[in-house]
Amino acid sequence: MNLPANFEHPAWMTAASTIGSYLLILVAMTVLLFGVPYVIFTALA
Repeated sequence: MNLPANFEHPAWMTAASTIGSYLLILVAMTVLLFGVPYVIFTALA
């Protein structure tokens, strides 16, 4: 199977943008759900 040499198709940019935005959301949720409580509990302890 030969991959197409042209990666300029809009579908590639859409797929990359979708994966990137999901990763950003995952990082933000991880910081909010784990990082913020950790900082609060260590500051109060």
